Amino acid sequence: MVCQDVHKALAEWLKRYEQVCVIADEAVRVDLPYPTLRIKIDESVKSLETVTEIWDFLFAQDMTRKGLVIAVGGGVLTDLAGFAAATYKRGIDYINIPTTLLAMVDASSGGKTGFNYHGLKNSIGAFYPPVETIISTEWLKTLPAHEFLSGFGEMLKTGLIDNGQWTMDNGECLWSRLLQYDLDTMPLDTLAPLIEQCVAVKEHIVQADPRETGLRKALNLGHTFGHALEEISIQYSEVRNLMPHGYAVVYGLIAELYLSVVKLGCPKEALQQLTQLMLHYYGKPQCKCSDRDQLITLMQHDKKNERAAEINCTLIQTIGHPVINQEITPEEASEALEYLFSL
Repeated sequence: MVCQDVHKALAEWLKRYEQVCVIADEAVRVDLPYPTLRIKIDESVKSLETVTEIWDFLFAQDMTRKGLVIAVGGGVLTDLAGFAAATYKRGIDYINIPTTLLAMVDASSGGKTGFNYHGLKNSIGAFYPPVETIISTEWLKTLPAHEFLSGFGEMLKTGLIDNGQWTMDNGECLWSRLLQYDLDTMPLDTLAPLIEQCVAVKEHIVQADPRETGLRKALNLGHTFGHALEEISIQYSEVRNLMPHGYAVVYGLIAELYLSVVKLGCPKEALQQLTQLMLHYYGKPQCKCSDRDQLITLMQHDKKNERAAEINCTLIQTIGHPVINQEITPEEASEALEYLFSL
């Protein structure tokens, strides 16, 4: 639900529950009159320890299976709170109120919850959708530019896989409208309909394939390479700045569009458009060719793989026509990384 008044939208749901608890990013202002657990959020807290902290809080409040959890924050927070809700007493209802663009268009909808484990991103989790996701662009007025760009990276991915069934407007596809969006001034009035369209694409795909056995794998475009690049930055965070998820997705999209051109004959235009946008707004990835072997190893351990040591990607034949379950060789992965690092 995209709205302007979060409290009004939430009020209709609160009538249905006698018990309510709030899990919130401590950096976010929350004025809900319910027991609230505030968590200082960064990628390092996306762990079993934080999930345990949430469980302990829910037990301390004597929450029953008829209670409601409200998660207020970005994607890390909604992933953690969603997993805790999925597993507390075998599952209680929760509502997501995403406060970042990335969470609005990606993490807060679709029902994927979880945390990082053994150095692998989101390797423990559950499919457990919220009863509602309440989205308001008002949260974005104070969002730092790099966080905004991170969320926009996921929107670009959605534009590449959208076939226009839900988002064609006067014959213009979502990808074209995203490329026309002014990332220099980031106007919220023209962003809101783009968010709504991206969410509509994801919801359509998730409803058709809720447990990612087929079509939903299209949403993984850019993520096989992207997650590996993101994990590298987490491991070396003491000497390198942590790579925002959406930045990693953009870099992953470059690598996987390159493979789409080479393996599937995808027209080069989308790769050229995205490369220009990446260089202007996102900069080059901090990883180097010396990281290549470790990146390939991480991709071989990606949770999306169906066989040990394989590398499974989603590629595109053309914009709006994703091709899932594309197995690539380590040599092909190395070639795509070499292309990315050469830009």
